[in-house]
Amino acid sequence: MTRLIVAAGGGGDAVAAAMLHAALYGDADQAVILTYAWDRLLIDPLPGPRGTDDFTGLEPLSPAVSKVPAEARPIAPAGSTLPRLAAELPHTLALIDPNNGAEGITHQLEDLITHLQPTSIDLLDVGGDVLARGDEPTLKSPLADSLTLAACAQVNAPIRLLVAGPGLDGELPYEDLRGILGPLIHTFTANDAEPIGPVLEWHPSEATGMLAAAARGVRGTCEVRDAGLPIPLTDESPTVHEVDLDEALSRNELSRAIMSTTTLAEAEALSREICGFSEIDYERNKALWLKEQQPATLDSESVHHQLAQFEAEARSRGITHTTFRHLTEVLNLDGSQRDDLRQLLISSCPEQYVAPLWQL
Repeated sequence: MTRLIVAAGGGGDAVAAAMLHAALYGDADQAVILTYAWDRLLIDPLPGPRGTDDFTGLEPLSPAVSKVPAEARPIAPAGSTLPRLAAELPHTLALIDPNNGAEGITHQLEDLITHLQPTSIDLLDVGGDVLARGDEPTLKSPLADSLTLAACAQVNAPIRLLVAGPGLDGELPYEDLRGILGPLIHTFTANDAEPIGPVLEWHPSEATGMLAAAARGVRGTCEVRDAGLPIPLTDESPTVHEVDLDEALSRNELSRAIMSTTTLAEAEALSREICGFSEIDYERNKALWLKEQQPATLDSESVHHQLAQFEAEARSRGITHTTFRHLTEVLNLDGSQRDDLRQLLISSCPEQYVAPLWQL
């Protein structure tokens, strides 16, 4: 049997898909995880998602879809977490190429379903921004989720929409999602998080990292992203809810508008029109800004001094935890220094490491 899980937003959603598969389906069968190659700038310095032409070593999975084996490599200067994920997860990673818009993704999905004849199809979103209307002031990255929702809504196959960790992506708070969340499907536990524990030691996803931490029982308020968003970690954080896919589409104005798009640029233009912004524009601007910055030196004494100042200020705001991605930004370090920072802090203050978060 083959299970197909569509990682709505790419990135950490693909990691969460592996956790979902272990929790719901066990080891009797394996999953094909259909996901974007769309990583944050600390992994991929090029704005936007990568397509099939941005990799070497991809392998055909179906006539319209390529899989990403461990041996695949992004073509420099692009970066991608997918080859390493392929090496460490027991699943097949299939690549969503959004360059032909929602129509292109719909074709890829239909082709994959015809080829695989999967036992089940789940569309998984960590956080719940796939349910955004488009006008929420906290919304930051609706495009990827809206494209996958638009494609799934046009496929002639039963697809179950699942939202894990409602509110954990910092875009829509749990209170705004509560009314649309359907039945509780599962509450992740520490055992569920165990298979992806090694991946989260290096993968930069904050939302899936908090999902795993919440599954392990961590509660409090976690500060994330470059903007320092406070995310509550509550008993709702490790839950998985089903949501009616048609209802999600009726809420998501951007998703409805981009259903017939045939290029990514067309979908991006509609995002600017409906949501007032494009997340790829944000990445373009940030990439230019990062080029002009001189990253700080990873000096132990300086790091601990700055960290102590940050921790004191954060605790005064009620923050109990943060991510290593956020610490990298706070300390003005380059994204490539994230792992070195993590090793430095864990070796010096192991009691503050609450995997994969840092406790203040």
